[in-house]
Amino acid sequence: MSLQATVSKQVQKAVHELYQANLETVEFQATRKEFAGDITIVVFPMLRVIKGNPVQIGEAIGSYLVDNVKDVKAFNVVKGFLNIEIEDSYYIAFFNAVKDNSTFGFVLPSVEGKSVMVEYSSPNTNKPLHLGHVRNNLLGYSVSEIIKASGKKVYKTQIINDRGIHICKSMLAWKRYGNNETPESTGLKGDKLVGNYYVKFDQEYKKEIEALKAEGKTEDEAKKEAPILIEAQQMLLAWEAGDEETVTLWKTMNQWVYKGFDVTYKNLGVDFDCLYYESETYLLGKEFVDQGLKTGVFFKKEDGSVWCDLTEDGLDEKIVLRSDGTAVYMTQDIGTAIQRIKDYPDVGGMVYTVGNEQDYHFSVLFLILKKLGFDWAKNLFHLSYGMVDLPSGKMKSREGTVVDADDLVAEMATTAGEISEELGKLDGYSQDEKNELFSTIGLGALKYYILKVDPKKRILFDPKESIDFQGNTGPFIQYTYARIQSILRKANLETEGLVTDFAYELHDKEKALLKQLQVFPAVIQNAATQHSPALLANYTYDLVKDFNSFYQNVPIVLGNDDAQSQVFRVQLSNMVAQTIKNAFGLLGINVPERM
Repeated sequence: MSLQATVSKQVQKAVHELYQANLETVEFQATRKEFAGDITIVVFPMLRVIKGNPVQIGEAIGSYLVDNVKDVKAFNVVKGFLNIEIEDSYYIAFFNAVKDNSTFGFVLPSVEGKSVMVEYSSPNTNKPLHLGHVRNNLLGYSVSEIIKASGKKVYKTQIINDRGIHICKSMLAWKRYGNNETPESTGLKGDKLVGNYYVKFDQEYKKEIEALKAEGKTEDEAKKEAPILIEAQQMLLAWEAGDEETVTLWKTMNQWVYKGFDVTYKNLGVDFDCLYYESETYLLGKEFVDQGLKTGVFFKKEDGSVWCDLTEDGLDEKIVLRSDGTAVYMTQDIGTAIQRIKDYPDVGGMVYTVGNEQDYHFSVLFLILKKLGFDWAKNLFHLSYGMVDLPSGKMKSREGTVVDADDLVAEMATTAGEISEELGKLDGYSQDEKNELFSTIGLGALKYYILKVDPKKRILFDPKESIDFQGNTGPFIQYTYARIQSILRKANLETEGLVTDFAYELHDKEKALLKQLQVFPAVIQNAATQHSPALLANYTYDLVKDFNSFYQNVPIVLGNDDAQSQVFRVQLSNMVAQTIKNAFGLLGINVPERM
């Protein structure tokens, strides 16, 4: 049982014995630095069941805890806050119990428990991955790893949007203007080549719109009647009808893109357990639209289009099938969700990592699945996140103004190299070792900068600011880890299996570190529940700040003649390093052994 749980139980007993009242919950908060104490109990909420002065109530409960809880040694009351001091022996016992556990804080998945499927990335096959996709991938991958560490089996997946009008636009532009060029003939990654033709389509489409407007058409008329758009729409109908030439071109160009995506995923350090393709799931969605029509979940309009009326649920009417019988995104998402549960019956819930511009879409999707009678629909969660902006402004794929994911990763490594060379700490490194280090620092900087922000918030991404070796950054934390490794190498003490004497008197800086380490398991659980890597990222920064304060104020080996404290401080440093490594691992970030 955790310290907080133990104290909570004893506070409830105290209230019952002292005031003949039942306290359902006990509210805690961190003790402010200016007051003595390790844990603070908030008295004010107790006034709902106890009549009296909050200071006097705090004094009475504090005295009860000192008399009845062996780990409580003293207390003080400041207004309505009861600050409790805990015996050093409690923290030493905790440390001795966990110091050799390399997976401290992690929970193994139970065999009986339901698994979770996390969807992320889910790109279109008409363009390469860009900065927006980077945040999506980093969030989805990290949330997957955190949920896994919290004790659940996790399947990482994506739905590849490999069909539809956008894909046909790239295909048509290549067919018209491509001169049969390929990734091999151009030396371009396949996703970049196809993306270039998506941009080309938009350029030609705009030209045709202007030409039609010059003939007297309105803007709306010109957009609808542009020949290149009509041809793309006809290509989509031909694809859905199974036209051999269209399907062959579609398969060829998609394969180019998949190979390109694989390189980008490897560069980002993310992976997947299973893949789904819209081209394979939208038909299942159509089947359930037909079933829903029979049961009254959907209705058909005069033009033949199929809709779901959600007005009684506070939403509006949502189309699920066009009048020409072609599917929309909602059709595909219905089919994909159902297919996943068929394929993985142990899945009890799904997390969709998708930008906040799709908030309404997922509210509708989850509601439709409930109306179709799927009980698991109540366990669906939209991990909604804000967009990533650059100082230069908003990105647009069709205009070719996006920040390419591969280029960004390469630029981060280059910037990390420039800053590291300026700092002059690379003596004795080979060029290969330098390149590997620059990649680790650059990618770590990118990932940490994005993941330390609450997913719901929008980010203004500044590459140079992210690669700062001071402050709340990935490189600062990586540097602290490398510093600890250097301490451990120099200490050269055989400490494995040794335990710290319970009579050992903790330095304030040692105690601060132990208190921070102790909450690591709870941070993992909270981050999993809230689907927020930011909680874990900022916890790691706080741990590193505590360690650096400890390092600057307490002699670890040099200048320390006490053998017991040497052993303890080396072991404590090692546990901090292991926790940094584990926490960063859940964020998908590597840590270098030296910097």
